[in-house]
Amino acid sequence: MKPSRFVPPTEVPGLAARRIAADILDGVLHKHRMLDDQLDGPGAHPGLKTLADRDRALMRRLVATILRRLGTLGHILSRLLDRGIPSDAPRAQSALLIGAAQILWMDVPDHAAVDLSVRLVQADRRAAKYAGLVNAVLRRCAREGQPLIDEVKSQMLDLPPWLVARWIAAYGEEATRAMAAAISVEPALDLTVKSDPGGWATRLHGETLPTGTVRTLLHGSVTMLPGFNEGQWWVQDAAAAIPARLFGDVKDKTIADLCAAPGGKTAQLVHAGAKVTAVDRSPNRIARLRENLSRLSLEASTAAADALEWQPPAGELFDGVLIDAPCAATGT
Repeated sequence: MKPSRFVPPTEVPGLAARRIAADILDGVLHKHRMLDDQLDGPGAHPGLKTLADRDRALMRRLVATILRRLGTLGHILSRLLDRGIPSDAPRAQSALLIGAAQILWMDVPDHAAVDLSVRLVQADRRAAKYAGLVNAVLRRCAREGQPLIDEVKSQMLDLPPWLVARWIAAYGEEATRAMAAAISVEPALDLTVKSDPGGWATRLHGETLPTGTVRTLLHGSVTMLPGFNEGQWWVQDAAAAIPARLFGDVKDKTIADLCAAPGGKTAQLVHAGAKVTAVDRSPNRIARLRENLSRLSLEASTAAADALEWQPPAGELFDGVLIDAPCAATGT
């Protein structure tokens, strides 16, 4: 058979990641779906499985940047749009948010951010008529966006007004502004390592905190960092790593870790020699905990149950019970 002279066109690099980011934003902003539910578990976006690690990391960073800066983005776009964001085409709104976030806060060339956002709306039946609008607004954003940010950077637009008022009442205005500024910055990556924190800090271009946590500013896919596949460390906020250490020596002790997923504290305790039963009410989160422990070559008993109703096996007693109340209260 004579080979065809025509090759099916390939998708523009990076467009799939932005399309999935737009779908997830639409879920959060218009369908009131939880972000975590769209990223993991049975309700996760089906397209995530098709993305390469690099594109998956880009998608997550896009969504996180937009949601972290949503108030400021809304202000900027309202200043650049004479008639406001189109209400009859959610994809037009998502494309504007994605393009503006890349132009203003991400290391993406302006022309690429504009082009890919235009392609997003062109591929959507309802939004296609706004392709010219998206192109013009994002080009203005590249020219005028930073001064618009400077106008409102002291107004804490990215926090709900009720939360700002509550924090000012509790902590004072200066502390509230400091917290708002911290929230607006992409956080460092904290890791708990099995051994040699100094060595891993060097390999990961980070530093070792006084508590032993390794902190790095590397961004991108966690799975591509040195030591991940070998199970030498796990992601865990430095503050979240403290409660398990308060037990002291736990070798051969039995510990119940309540609200345990995704399993950082369980991993700490098991690695220190404890016999741990990890309890979490979400079967999906327990499944993730098991996967994390498997990667780390660690073992623990698990139970998918509400901690308020869970009953240990008859006659089983524990030397200690761990529940990190602030962590559990926020669902993290």
